[in-house]
Amino acid sequence: MPPVCVLRVAHTSVGIHPSGHRIVDITRQGTAFKQLPMSLGLRPQVLKMRFVSPDVNGSFLKCSLRAADVLAKVGRHTLAFGSGKLLHRAYIGKALSLIYLPLFVQKNKVFDAVTNRPIANLPRGEDIFAPAIDDSPRWQMAFMATICPQCGWNLDGERDSVALTCKNCDTVWEASEGKFIQVGFGAIPGRDETSIYLPFWRISAGDNGLKINSYADFIRLTNQPKVVQRHWEDQGMAFWIPAFKIRPKVFLRVARQMTVSQKAFEMEKVVPKRNLYPVTLPQTEAAQSMKITLASSGLIKTKIFPLLPRVSFTIEKSTLVYLPFSDTGHEVIQEHMRVGINKNALKFGRGL
Repeated sequence: MPPVCVLRVAHTSVGIHPSGHRIVDITRQGTAFKQLPMSLGLRPQVLKMRFVSPDVNGSFLKCSLRAADVLAKVGRHTLAFGSGKLLHRAYIGKALSLIYLPLFVQKNKVFDAVTNRPIANLPRGEDIFAPAIDDSPRWQMAFMATICPQCGWNLDGERDSVALTCKNCDTVWEASEGKFIQVGFGAIPGRDETSIYLPFWRISAGDNGLKINSYADFIRLTNQPKVVQRHWEDQGMAFWIPAFKIRPKVFLRVARQMTVSQKAFEMEKVVPKRNLYPVTLPQTEAAQSMKITLASSGLIKTKIFPLLPRVSFTIEKSTLVYLPFSDTGHEVIQEHMRVGINKNALKFGRGL
C-alpha cells in the first residue's frame, strides 16, 4: 500500500495591498512512483477510513515525502492570494495525516483495490515495488494513561483535545514526547451556571523591530481610535488567540477583537466544572498568528503592512485562559468584551 500525505491547514497571507485566508486541504503521493496517482482527490473527505493496526495484511511502501515538501506545495497553490509582493504567510492549525491507498497487482497491472480498476502498467516480469517496502513501519499507535501526574485523578478531555484538565487538583496538561507537561492556565468566572467557557491563549510578547513592548505601543502603531491611557505604557503587550480551530476569517476577527479590546482580568486558578469547550489549537500554532493578528488590527493597512518583515516577536509567557460566553441561541457572546461567535462556526471548527 503506497502512502499518501494529506494536509489540512488554515493558510493566511499578507501582501502589499490585500490579505487573504482560506482552508487548504490537499493530498500528495508519498512515494516516487510516477505510475501511481499523485492525489486522492475527494476520497479522504467522502470515504470511511480506519486506523492501521499490525493485524492488517499487506505490504506497506515507505514514505519519502517530508512535511516541508507538502507545505511548499500549499505555498505554490496559494500564490494567487492578493497582488504585489507577499510580506508574510502563516500556516495555522496544521493537520498532517498519512493515508495508505490499497492496491493489488494482477497480470502486470496495478489495480486500485477500492474501485477494482487498473491504474498503471508494470514492466513484464519486474516487481518495482519490492525495494520500497517498509519492513518496520513506525505508524503503530502509542497510548498514554490519562492520569493526572500531580494527584492521580482521571484527566478530562474530548477526543480532539490537545489539553486535558484535572478537576480534582485544578491543573491543565498537554502531551509532549510521551509524557504530560503542565500548562499555565487561568479562568474568568462566568455570570451563572449556563456560561460556556471557550479557551484562549494569552501570549505575552515583545518586539524589538518596531518596539511593540506595551499595549500603548500596539494601540499607537495600529491607529486605534482610543486615547492612550498612562497606565497602558506599563501594561505589557499580549495577544489573545483562540485556542480552538475555527474558520480563518472568524479566527482572525476574534483574535483581532480580543487583542484590541483586551482587559486586565482577575483570573482564578480553578478549572470550570462544566460547559468547557476543548482546546484544539496548541500554543505553538497559535503563536504563528501573532504577526497576522497585528496586520489585521491595523486600521491603515498601507502603513502597517510594509513594516511586517521587520516584526519578530519574542514570547515571554503563554497562559491558557478560559473566558465565559453566554449562549444567545445562534451565537455565543463573551460576557465582558461582547465578542460574538456563531455556533455553527464552532461546530464546523471541530472538523478542521
